[in-house]
Amino acid sequence: MYASPSTLPETDRGALVIELNQRLVDAIDLHTQVKVAHWNIRGPHFASLHPLFDTFATDLAVFIDSIGERAVTLGGHVQASARYVATASSLPDYDPDAVLDLDHARLLADRFDVFLAGLRRSRERAEGLRDVDTVDLLTGVVTTFEKHAWFLRSTLGR
Repeated sequence: MYASPSTLPETDRGALVIELNQRLVDAIDLHTQVKVAHWNIRGPHFASLHPLFDTFATDLAVFIDSIGERAVTLGGHVQASARYVATASSLPDYDPDAVLDLDHARLLADRFDVFLAGLRRSRERAEGLRDVDTVDLLTGVVTTFEKHAWFLRSTLGR
């Protein structure tokens, strides 16, 4: 661990860095999957979903940076190369043959659920270690992606 302005004990910071690295990996993988959907979507809902998927990607890009920066602020090292992400992501692979708009909405909604579950676990861990700053960061991501998941589920009629 590197020196950190955080007042948390080094062991707690190390545990949080592990959590943040996993969330970072999942966010990067999700970002690439959202862009695949954005580029390949076809169907009657194209006009509404194509820009919505871009909104998801933009939000993920901001959160990716914030999560990575929080990990290094805590004194950690970020592991998030494309090769590492491919082996460490907890998200399922994206269907390379998906084309139809509602198929993409379903695939992304399912992945948002996995992403949110991981965020909530990491947030609970940060709460237990009394790191309110990491809790705040993760709460922002959860709030945003719960709303995005709701948009997708509403589109699917669920």
